[in-house]
Amino acid sequence: MLPSSGSPIFHLVLAFLLSFSLSNSAPLEQAFFQCLSVNSQLSAPPFSVCDPNNASFTTLLQSTAQNLRYLDASVPKPEFIFIPLLDSHVQAAVICSKKLRIHLRVRSGGHDYEGLSYASEIETPFIVVDLTKLRSVEVNIEDNSAWVQAGATVGEVYYRISEKSEVHGFPAGLCTSLGIGGHITGGAYGSMMRKYGLGADNVIDARIVDINGRILDRAAMGEDHFWAIRGGAGGSFGIILWWKLQLVPVPETVTVFTVPKTLEQGATQVLYKWQQVAHKLDENLFIRVIIQPTSDKATKKRTITTAYNALFLGDSNRLLQVMGKSFPELGLTPKDCIETSWIKSVLYIAGEPPGTPPEVLLQGKPQFKNYFKAKSDFVQVPIPEAGLEGLWKRLLVEDKPLTIWNPYGGMMSKISENEIPFPHRKGNLFKIQYLSTWQGGDTDAAKHIEWIRELYNYMAPYVSTSPRAAYVNYRDLDLGMNKKDNTSLVQATEWGNKYFKDNFNRLVKVKTKVDPENFFRHEQSIPPLAGTASFKRTTKYRRRGYN
Repeated sequence: MLPSSGSPIFHLVLAFLLSFSLSNSAPLEQAFFQCLSVNSQLSAPPFSVCDPNNASFTTLLQSTAQNLRYLDASVPKPEFIFIPLLDSHVQAAVICSKKLRIHLRVRSGGHDYEGLSYASEIETPFIVVDLTKLRSVEVNIEDNSAWVQAGATVGEVYYRISEKSEVHGFPAGLCTSLGIGGHITGGAYGSMMRKYGLGADNVIDARIVDINGRILDRAAMGEDHFWAIRGGAGGSFGIILWWKLQLVPVPETVTVFTVPKTLEQGATQVLYKWQQVAHKLDENLFIRVIIQPTSDKATKKRTITTAYNALFLGDSNRLLQVMGKSFPELGLTPKDCIETSWIKSVLYIAGEPPGTPPEVLLQGKPQFKNYFKAKSDFVQVPIPEAGLEGLWKRLLVEDKPLTIWNPYGGMMSKISENEIPFPHRKGNLFKIQYLSTWQGGDTDAAKHIEWIRELYNYMAPYVSTSPRAAYVNYRDLDLGMNKKDNTSLVQATEWGNKYFKDNFNRLVKVKTKVDPENFFRHEQSIPPLAGTASFKRTTKYRRRGYN
């Protein structure tokens, strides 16, 4: 399938590419293309290189990007996008980028909140290696596992598992268009996290391309490197090619529901109770809360709606017993409950209309494209009702705000903080995601970014401290920012401790060992102890929202 790091073909290609030379006058794309093409092993089937002169460039760049802020005309664009069709093409891309001193970004899905996989404003020129053609899913029900390529979406993985079995699943994201490659590098939570933990907790092997262009599996990379890639975030330790997932059992019948509560229906009091019980509920039950302003159709008055959106791994009779005992304040009724299969529950939680066939999961289309800014928090003590009322006031003055509260407890409290780099375990009641979205492009960005920063400041007394923790898959370049340089180890420690707590120090040690020259880097990549980027060309900081 691919030349391994020990194969004669690999060493022939590596030696040839590393000895490759080109005149300085050759255009960057031509140099890269020639480097890739020096051996027929790397060009069949042909890879694709798409530059801004190609009519498909803009469509390709926008294809999986979620945050429209980083597609704005003022944001630097890649010199070209490289689309590999084989694992060996990714090897060659690393070797050639290193040889030609080209900075690269790697995109498997494009959902990253700060556009780090398809935009770079700290150095140019750069290229994007887009893995979306590498989307094989090989399910083995006999040993409860699946090998999945990095470019496959979460929805594709779910669908391919359901093709083979109605009683197997995988505990990854709720948004089905996520690229599985980058998703798992940050942890990967979903509606089965209280039962089975994170996606990264259920990875048993991987294949990556390292700094030298070798393909390494778990045994070859070693346990420290394998530890780092499962939750240590993408873009720091190599390029993920494949994950080997440990499948988990799911019942033939699961139950979903969504119960809304407005302020007029006692939303504040119900949410205060949810904070006290959601992490203690039966671990088969996941109830998140989606909170946003809405308008009453009759009075046109704006209010706050809290929608309790849930998955229960069991039938409705058992669910009603659990809710009646542990959370009767929500007022769940049999009419609210929808019994379905696990794969159809995926569609429900993702917000697909009733009756949508599971085959839609194979389309992999992002359901959310907008201009937005996001932040996150972890909560360890229930927020009092007075604090919630202050939150409502702030949400009501913003155009299109959204917060999503995800419960912890269950398996999330049983796994050690240092089992993988993701540290947010025991002691956390729930996680909050804050979003402000808008349609006006950069002209409206400043006021919305300022609003969410003020909201974040307001929430400080109610959330975790020392550090004030954050979820790395909700990248936030406000954290630890001095506006001039975010690449030093001192600066990185600020955001690193928020994302990884004490695990950050171990991540730095792994980085220093596997990529001491900091080839794999971006605005919030793990730095080596040296704290410098040997391959850096130019350094600027022009991120959206900064002067």
